[in-house]
Amino acid sequence: MTELSTCLATMSNNDQGFFDALGQRIADLRKAQELTQAELGALLGVSQQTINSFEKGRRRVPASALPELSRILGVSVEYLIGAEPGPAKRGPKPKLQQQLEELSRLPKPKQRFISEMIDTVLQQEGQRG
Repeated sequence: MTELSTCLATMSNNDQGFFDALGQRIADLRKAQELTQAELGALLGVSQQTINSFEKGRRRVPASALPELSRILGVSVEYLIGAEPGPAKRGPKPKLQQQLEELSRLPKPKQRFISEMIDTVLQQEGQRG
């Protein structure tokens, strides 16, 4: 075996390990966000089967998908690919943000009603503390 073919074989093994670890991080983060594979796929514009293949390391995540995937999962690209030790804290979780965006499209009376409900719950929690 030549030096180049040895290097390529090693890179393939390293690549597989990288994509296995990336898939596991995607699965863990997706579950933490309480998203199904189908929901994550819909947000990314791919099928549930594609997400499953990413998570199992059977299919490589395209580099062009990493920024959107990291945004949806609420982490930096560096964390997603394993180059950063912890998740980046960047505001509300994507699921909560999606709900807030949906609420903003409701009629004003329904928005006020939901806002009052949230205020009531927060006040009750404040009295417990």
